[in-house]
Amino acid sequence: MGKKQFQAESKRLLEMMINSIYTHREIFLRELISNASDAIDKIYYKALTDDSLSFDQNNYYIKVIADKENRTLKILDTGIGMTKEELENNLGTIAKSGSLAFKTENELKDGHEIIGQFGVGFYSAFMVADKVTVISKALGSDEAYKWESTGSDGFTIEPYKKESVGTEIILKIKENTEDENYDEYLDEYRLKAIIKKYSDFIRYPIKMDVTRRKPKEGSENEFVEYKEEQIINSMVPIWRKNKNELTSEDYENFYREKHYGFDKPLKHIHISVDGAVRYHAILFIPEKMPFDYYTKEYEKGLELYSNGVLVMSKCSDLLPDYFSFVKGMVDSEDLSLNISRELLQHDKQLKLIAKNIKNKIKNQLQSMLKDERDKYEVFYKSFGRQLKYGVYSDFGSHKEDLQDLLMFYSSKEKKMVTLDEYVSRMPEDQKYIYYATGETVERIEKLPQTELVADKGYEILYFTEDIDEFAIKMLMTYKGKEFRSVSSGDLGIETNDNQNNAEENEHKELFDYLKKVLGDKVKDVRASKRLKTHPVCFATDGEITIEMEKVLKQMPGDHNIKAEKILEININHEVFKSLKNAFENDKEKLNLYTNLLYNQALLIEGLPINDPVEFTNDICKIMV
Repeated sequence: MGKKQFQAESKRLLEMMINSIYTHREIFLRELISNASDAIDKIYYKALTDDSLSFDQNNYYIKVIADKENRTLKILDTGIGMTKEELENNLGTIAKSGSLAFKTENELKDGHEIIGQFGVGFYSAFMVADKVTVISKALGSDEAYKWESTGSDGFTIEPYKKESVGTEIILKIKENTEDENYDEYLDEYRLKAIIKKYSDFIRYPIKMDVTRRKPKEGSENEFVEYKEEQIINSMVPIWRKNKNELTSEDYENFYREKHYGFDKPLKHIHISVDGAVRYHAILFIPEKMPFDYYTKEYEKGLELYSNGVLVMSKCSDLLPDYFSFVKGMVDSEDLSLNISRELLQHDKQLKLIAKNIKNKIKNQLQSMLKDERDKYEVFYKSFGRQLKYGVYSDFGSHKEDLQDLLMFYSSKEKKMVTLDEYVSRMPEDQKYIYYATGETVERIEKLPQTELVADKGYEILYFTEDIDEFAIKMLMTYKGKEFRSVSSGDLGIETNDNQNNAEENEHKELFDYLKKVLGDKVKDVRASKRLKTHPVCFATDGEITIEMEKVLKQMPGDHNIKAEKILEININHEVFKSLKNAFENDKEKLNLYTNLLYNQALLIEGLPINDPVEFTNDICKIMV
């Protein structure tokens, strides 16, 4: 029989396949198994409306047979089979997809869904095979046919003898090359792994003859190998089961089986949506942060399935960055997939699913915070930083979603509190939400700048992470209350301004002199309203605080961004008397005191001293 040519589109597609349009060659098996599953589905649908057909689940299966000696891999199914015309139309062109046509003719409403909508997955076989043979006998036909092709030069179709209805696809596996090891597609352990990875939830049994060992008769130490037919796939995915049937242990086992993490998940979210977009999902909130979580190597994303077939191992579009710690999977019946099933042709459904998932995660976290505070605090210790990044990123566009999930250490409660809890405790006369920044809670507690705010009895939030202040600057307000650093020039606390102004004026000459000594190191020197017992501290004017300056300095690049520092001096402290005395009697000593106070203020803030040797020499001078 003469060789027939592929249609032009098919020929181009085939050439692309042979040169590997797919990222991973191994997915050829996923495609052929999906097609086999479709073929069985078609009998199932026919049986629903055709009384002469009975559908006995036990008669329907897919089998994978590897023959290393002959370098062949066979995938057979007991599905509907193909007539001569269907072989020619479905395998000779992509213009007519058998599954798509069948789907259009038969309105499918019972939850079954045909996977291979585009009918092109078959061509992926040419990525691993020199020759592809398809032997098929259609349901209701007395004749069988063999379709055969060695690639883009065309195909032949001829009559063939086959007793049972169904299809066999025989791949003549390519010889190894320097770059590619094709032997792996003949290795039973590798084949089992590929089936488990991509096709574990195909609803018909996928069988394989698997090598087993048993003790040799009459010998304890010698073993003989034998083959045993096994079902490789689990068939019923956990996410399609009723939630009431499943226990916490079932979800934990699934988490482990899928290698989502080595920890035990804190929470699972099981979603079944049957609305504008239909999908199932199982999501997990882990307990511990993966070791590579804050590295470039970490890949966020959920496993994406289309009707039980794995499409993508990490679909990042399903999760916003600020929820990138969530693990799990999504299986949708509505996703239209393109040739490779690795890229989505229409992402409208995906965006709907992603929006829905984001809200489900947010609700679950809010529920944990409200009802399982201890558990939430464990989660927050691992991933709170990511939520703060979420508030800060994208110009604060997600802050409404995340602000109620934030927690900070409270000076009064001596534990982590939410912004809502803080605001609910604010006295009527308190204008601002006060915060203080530092490396640790212990260091912040010793900061001189907290004295006035604490003296008023106001609660202070302690910021110990570099992202904290940046996130809060992006929030700006919470429930109408503005955030204010304890180092801010204006604390919004009523003090005796007339007395302060009089004192400022009285000592203006002295402060002007101190400012002159320090030059552009500080924006100003003034009497402090906030200090009670400490002699000196920095306050800041403007948006950039000292803590932000420290963070920006650590970043790569030339971040020559500085906070506008104001040196505040406690005029009620003994030190101030020494300053006044030196101003009147010994300017050299005053210069020494000024530099010492400036360096003290730097040390309190955890900032480096420009010249440590000079600083120690200055200390020695006052000791002599």
